[in-house]
Amino acid sequence: MGVETETRTMQAIVQRAYGAPEAVLTVGTAARPVPTRDEVLVRVHASSLNFADVAMVTGRPALIRAVMGLRRPRHRVPGRDVAGVVEAVGADVTDVRAGDEVYAEATAGTWAQYVAVPAKLVGRKPGNLGFAEAATLPLAAGTALDCVAGVRPGQKVLVNGASGGVGSFAVQAAKALGAEVTGVCSGRNVELVRSLGADHVVDYERSDFTTGGTRYDLIIDLVGNRSLAAYRRALTPRGTLHLSGGGGGRIIGPMARLAQALVVNPFVSQHLRPVFATPSRGKLDRLRELAEAGSLTPAVERTYPLSDAPEALRRLVAEHARGKTVLTVAQES
Repeated sequence: MGVETETRTMQAIVQRAYGAPEAVLTVGTAARPVPTRDEVLVRVHASSLNFADVAMVTGRPALIRAVMGLRRPRHRVPGRDVAGVVEAVGADVTDVRAGDEVYAEATAGTWAQYVAVPAKLVGRKPGNLGFAEAATLPLAAGTALDCVAGVRPGQKVLVNGASGGVGSFAVQAAKALGAEVTGVCSGRNVELVRSLGADHVVDYERSDFTTGGTRYDLIIDLVGNRSLAAYRRALTPRGTLHLSGGGGGRIIGPMARLAQALVVNPFVSQHLRPVFATPSRGKLDRLRELAEAGSLTPAVERTYPLSDAPEALRRLVAEHARGKTVLTVAQES
């Protein structure tokens, strides 16, 4: 199918300012994107919510505005994850065709009926997952893959924030690599984390994993609710701490703690490393392999129609993460 030159509109969630989701997000229309020579136009079936979307919509921490737009968002339509069907491809795209079922992580624009994504960031959708499930993978599971990098069979891995989007995938990815996994979560999420394959579950409302006797080869911190010193107490002498978001103030968010880790790291025997995940087709291919092998199963808590995106994001912020929340997009007849 060729690229259309006629300007057309589509239904989309439109954002014109930063603020509370219910105040700044509206159901409206936007210009249907036309793919450039190296892009793919995807007809969106589903998109999942991430805390990166919360930052994009609220403009907090304020540091994000240096990238997303100082006074108002540079991208009119938010959303990062997408799963759908290829509608058209650019002139230079040869390895993706119209009609292919795909998934991807875009810079923005997935809370709409169509989105254009660079072809190099588009992967074939796992065959055993529906669109709603596949849409949960790109950002969250891709970050989880980076968080478990280097894990070896038999190592002890702790995931702080195990019931959230990234955490639920990190537990499964670490198990797939043969680790002994401990998940940290609230009491209401203990059974969920256990169902993901965690060998041990710590209810943070009842105990503090940093003061117990167990030492871990890898701690994955997705919450930012402990000091670096506390995490180091729970690591083996040459253990690794992977920091991925969470915590921090309204101005610079988690960046202060990430910077602190980089400063301290050269002077200690342990490894304190921020994780800055980047999308790639190779990562999507690996996620597809894990999903089709049954090693990675999305934990979808709720689905909403696209028009309910403001409420879905509000609830994500108010109730904290429990698995993944998905927006589904009605298809044109």
